[in-house]
Amino acid sequence: MKTIIKNITITFLFLILASATFAQVPAPASAQEKGIVLLGATAHLGTGEVIENSAIAFDKGTLTFVGKTSELGNDFSDYKTIDVSGKQVYPGLILLRSQLGLVEIGGVTATLDKEETGVLNPSVRSCVSYNTDSEIIPVVRSNGVLLAQVIPQGGILCGLSSVMNLDAWNYKDALYNTDEGMWLSWPSYYHSSGGFGSISTTSENKSYAKSVEKLESVFTNAKVYTGSPVNSKLAAMQGLFDGSTILYIQADDVKSVIESITFAKKMGVKKIVLADADEDALLVKDFLKENDIPVICAHVHRLPKRNDIYTKAPDEMAVKFTEAGILTAVTFIGEEKCMNLPFVAGQAVAFGMSKEEALKTITLNAAKILGIDDRAGSLEVGKDAHVVVSDGDLLDMRTSKVRLAYINGREINLTNKHKKLYHKFAEKYGQEIIE
Repeated sequence: MKTIIKNITITFLFLILASATFAQVPAPASAQEKGIVLLGATAHLGTGEVIENSAIAFDKGTLTFVGKTSELGNDFSDYKTIDVSGKQVYPGLILLRSQLGLVEIGGVTATLDKEETGVLNPSVRSCVSYNTDSEIIPVVRSNGVLLAQVIPQGGILCGLSSVMNLDAWNYKDALYNTDEGMWLSWPSYYHSSGGFGSISTTSENKSYAKSVEKLESVFTNAKVYTGSPVNSKLAAMQGLFDGSTILYIQADDVKSVIESITFAKKMGVKKIVLADADEDALLVKDFLKENDIPVICAHVHRLPKRNDIYTKAPDEMAVKFTEAGILTAVTFIGEEKCMNLPFVAGQAVAFGMSKEEALKTITLNAAKILGIDDRAGSLEVGKDAHVVVSDGDLLDMRTSKVRLAYINGREINLTNKHKKLYHKFAEKYGQEIIE
């Protein structure tokens, strides 16, 4: 009993401290009231095109001009002009396959809301658990990440993901693309045993067939579901069959990749994306290409999947999938570190990808995978004004320093906990503050 009371007390104290911490999150920006034009920067449009001495104009949250400064007419004379000469302008970056806003401190259970119990949870919606007061969000957006796909995990059929903008009062304000994807964690064909310090052995997963049978049953029922009697799980799956919901598949090995995609097509799923595409997925790149399956590359900052694989294989994933003609995006797994997203894309440049192609993997390609490329992912007239201004190359951690960021034309406060602590202790020790 004493232990229970002690744990409750610790949790209560943590929540009080957490509340005090969350109060430091900057207030969301107000709607854009006056047109803005950014003049003189080098603009990287996200389409592969680069414009020197550019003019990027937007009003009421929408891009109204993208071109050279010399081509800017008098129609924009009443816009507020901001001189960004010598700087770099980019479309807002898009973080895929994230649990941002669902996980705050990995070691504190009270701050985790990333998964549901059970095996088949298609009706789970990640967006309703999204915490706009997370201290991690301001850190992430200060590196140019303005949109994030927030996903559920747990079980086999995990639930629905949504795309959130990273500056909002609550989850409803943050919603950018609601319930856009269903996440399927395909049963592993193999089972590994043995923990840390012991010899690991791999054997066939004896429950594999039974798990696939469960999936086949729920997909079959969902296809013929008419709405009566009410079944929230089957109702949540209807978009898979008319193309309004994307099926994101996570598969561990070559056999699982092929079988999961074949299964989805057999069930009549219209749109399929392979998430966590790794060395095994690369072995069947021709199969992915033939079936027009886009990929989200597996986490880059990791060891190779097997001992006999080249140590730099994770770094080459995006390059090799792109060379194979597959629509490719990259991400960064780990909510506390996903601010490094632009630098993961930049890493691909060292392995043969051009800077503009690397930028696409976290902007336009990501938007195409999410089905939001008609309004995000690039700097084009008519799209939402998601704009980032950096002192240097946004994909290079040595020179990147984001100075301005706009979500739907709203200028975002780039203050975060890291910056506050830097100022605090720089002042304490009398050090020069370098902005």
